[in-house]
Amino acid sequence: MSNWQADILMYHSISEAAGPTSIAPAVFAAQMQELADSGLPVVTPDALTAPAAPRMVIISFDDGFADFADTAWPILRDFGFLPIVYLPSSHVGASDSWRGGHIPPRPLMTWKDIETLAAEGVLFGAHSLTHADLATLSAPDLEEEVAGSGREIAARLDRPVRHFAPPYGSSSPTVRACIARHYDTSVGTRLAVAGPGDDLHDLPRLEMYYFNDITRWRTHLEGRGSLYLAARKTMRELRAMMRRHA
Repeated sequence: MSNWQADILMYHSISEAAGPTSIAPAVFAAQMQELADSGLPVVTPDALTAPAAPRMVIISFDDGFADFADTAWPILRDFGFLPIVYLPSSHVGASDSWRGGHIPPRPLMTWKDIETLAAEGVLFGAHSLTHADLATLSAPDLEEEVAGSGREIAARLDRPVRHFAPPYGSSSPTVRACIARHYDTSVGTRLAVAGPGDDLHDLPRLEMYYFNDITRWRTHLEGRGSLYLAARKTMRELRAMMRRHA
């Protein structure tokens, strides 16, 4: 299909923790109910290499927080939604103690959790080995962070790992070329709806913290949220410009 649209939803933690990388369980459940009511097909990134529907939704989680297994997955399972979770493989069983992580750190899933979820249909992707800023690395270190993470997850789950997400959304032509050598797709943090004009190794996502207001989320699902999304993109660009000139 030459003309398609994919709303790739970006989540991290489903908990009551403060900050934009946490969404309250009740809000998450309401977002999933609205998604179910919309009737839009929920797919995994596997569908992006040969889109079969004009509009699709992909539910993605970064980092592999323990609350995915405890809180998010039971809700998703009840709706029959299969998500993808991107794992920083060297931190599995530890916490988000990397640069920019939550204070206090939040626990991550164990390999046992991940193996159980994979058997239930959850898809796992790579998120580097150590949650590194890939754009700052030497060529050998970049290769190891990108390829090594997928190898480790594949060995643990005995299945190929085809999808990647660079930590912090940090990328460059060199980073994207490295990812493309090892994975079918990669998602970032650029705020937009994905479509046929996007590089499959630099796909935008929708940060779901911006849709804590369920009315706004319903409006977006109905195809009437372009003005709100454009306003959010402009605000993000202005904040980024201010940080560069600070």
